[in-house]
Amino acid sequence: MSQIPADIDATERLLAQAGYVADRPLATVLFLALKLGRPLFLEGEAGVGKTEIAKVLAAALGRKLIRLQCYEGLDVSAAVYEWNYAGQMMEIRLSEAAGETDKGRLTSDVFSERHLVKRPLVQALEPDPAGPPVLLIDELDRTDEAFEAFLLEILSDYQVTIPEFGTIKAEHPPIVILTSNRTREIHDALKRRCLYHWVDYPNAERELAILRAKAPRAPAALSAEIVAFVQAIRKEDLFKVPGVAETLDWASALVELDAVALDPHLVSDTLGVLLKYQDDIQKMQGSKAKDVLDRVRAEARG
Repeated sequence: MSQIPADIDATERLLAQAGYVADRPLATVLFLALKLGRPLFLEGEAGVGKTEIAKVLAAALGRKLIRLQCYEGLDVSAAVYEWNYAGQMMEIRLSEAAGETDKGRLTSDVFSERHLVKRPLVQALEPDPAGPPVLLIDELDRTDEAFEAFLLEILSDYQVTIPEFGTIKAEHPPIVILTSNRTREIHDALKRRCLYHWVDYPNAERELAILRAKAPRAPAALSAEIVAFVQAIRKEDLFKVPGVAETLDWASALVELDAVALDPHLVSDTLGVLLKYQDDIQKMQGSKAKDVLDRVRAEARG
């Protein structure tokens, strides 16, 4: 288990050692979240590396990563806890067979910890020998406002109240990272409990550093062309521009094809790795891919 970094520079180094190339503002807000014990709320387009921050942080600190993947209709039974009903019924039948008549004791046995199925939010409040875990609440914007309201108790007091069981409170609060792709606005009451950072697309220099760290097999010249091409098409009028995740996928695909440089035919044939909507692919195929490639090469020369 690693200690919490002592300053911003140490935070940058910690992330870099785990393969994440962070800019200074991100390293700063992450350091403050760790030092102040505050949740960190990350917003940004899909594929820019928000989820990866939590994964890398857990690995770098030697902490358990507990991930709650949000979706429409997410409820308490999937996120917090539920009871093992089969086990409870077995407990009741065994007690009846043994002639147990103390209903208070039976209720205590039925709603004991051994029948409690702990979901991610409860798991994150439990002590761990390696230190408080990293709790990733991923894509919060996919849930509804009722679930947001439920999170307020957890983010304020790091505790969960289970009516039949009692209150479970963290002895040492987990490191909490929430992400959102901003498909809807998150309520101010939840945002106020967090530090905030917008994770943007990286500039060319940082994206190239990310590509070299994550796809070291790609030739240097090819990596530079990939980044320049992706940076260029992010300025095009596309329904969904590629994120860093797509850049890395494309680089890996081109390496598997033994590519050493981009050409219009290769770009057109592999656009399905980089772009995820048919309208965008059609827009960028053929002469458009050649025009963009010619432009980025001219800029590189001049």
